[in-house]
Amino acid sequence: MHVSRRYLILVCVTCSVSRFIFAQRPPTSAQPSTARRQYAGSAMCRPCHPQIYARWEKTRMANVVRDPRQHPDAILPDLSQQDPLVTFKKDEIAFVYGSKWKQRYFKKVGDDYFVLPAQWDVTHQIWRPYFVRNGTDWWAPLYPPDNMKRPTGPLCDGCHSVNYNINNKTVTEWNVGCEKCHGPGGEHAARPSRLNIVNPARLDSVQANDTCIQCHSQGQPLQNPIEGKYYDWPVGFHMGEKLQNYWKLEEHKLGETTFTHFADGTAHKNRMQGNDFVQSVMYARGVKCSSCHDVHGTDNDALLIKPANVICLECHGPGSPNGPHVSTIQEHTHHKMGSAGNECVACHMPRIEQTIADVNVRSHTFRFISPTMTDKYKIPNPCTDCHKDKSTVWAMQQLKSWSPVSPWRIEQ
Repeated sequence: MHVSRRYLILVCVTCSVSRFIFAQRPPTSAQPSTARRQYAGSAMCRPCHPQIYARWEKTRMANVVRDPRQHPDAILPDLSQQDPLVTFKKDEIAFVYGSKWKQRYFKKVGDDYFVLPAQWDVTHQIWRPYFVRNGTDWWAPLYPPDNMKRPTGPLCDGCHSVNYNINNKTVTEWNVGCEKCHGPGGEHAARPSRLNIVNPARLDSVQANDTCIQCHSQGQPLQNPIEGKYYDWPVGFHMGEKLQNYWKLEEHKLGETTFTHFADGTAHKNRMQGNDFVQSVMYARGVKCSSCHDVHGTDNDALLIKPANVICLECHGPGSPNGPHVSTIQEHTHHKMGSAGNECVACHMPRIEQTIADVNVRSHTFRFISPTMTDKYKIPNPCTDCHKDKSTVWAMQQLKSWSPVSPWRIEQ
């Protein structure tokens, strides 16, 4: 069979170009097919990842909810001490939720769990009532005003477990297990490969951050109600998919203060780190949650990979093109080295978002909130939040005396 020389040359060039194109393609993000979702449980990860597993199992992520029958030390307060708010007995507690700021108690009735009416304030070591009033969460008026008629399945459990099934109310495991962030791991456990497991470290910044935003945000499923129930977590979402196809963040109208937002859009309550972060310049520049946090476990507060100032100054040290444009950090903070005011998070991540009573967590917009914003919109600012004996007028006078602080910026 005769083949022209021109055709052979064309074929060879095409093959060479094809090889070049495939060789130049960047590594694909680990996104295994979700057609075969085989969850295995975190215990299956331990044999191959023993060191990571050992760190993770000690974290609060791995211990969000605990069964007091299996973990007698899980209940923090002394239930033998009577309190009028505590109308339940120890043997009614099926699950304990939380341990850092507050602790709540779940009772099991049939195949549902319900939150009992008293919660423990860990900071102040006192009991406080627990009931979600109308106006304090979008779903409150959609459920009867009775804790025992508000099951945790639709309202909590999707984020406190792996693979919560809304049809039969079962889970692969309770708590934030490996597959909450890495996706279904059954196939990977049987045939380990980077192609059949999700690794958020290899995802683009949007999908990598959605790993955390799926639970650390206030929002609603795109479809709600689902089979007659209103859900407060992204039902149907599995890692490897796009969160935007399942979840929308809580809406906010600029200038309005609500239970969820301050007037400028900064979060007003805990578990809204994602709502904050997506507004930030950090997020726009591709910074990931994992740039600062390691959920597998660290010895630092908030699972930070390093102490807060160390992390910040790696990108924002003196002379950095990212700023601040000063020769020393003290020139920027106007506070002494080693003082609380010299910490980056003191001004750029103030504790203004409520978790219980007067206990607040840090904002994640990284914006400096001027005292002017307090006067205009009642948004707490880091100056008078720290110097509680001073006024916003005093704070503004101090800021205006600093060099090289822009007078235009602090007026906003």
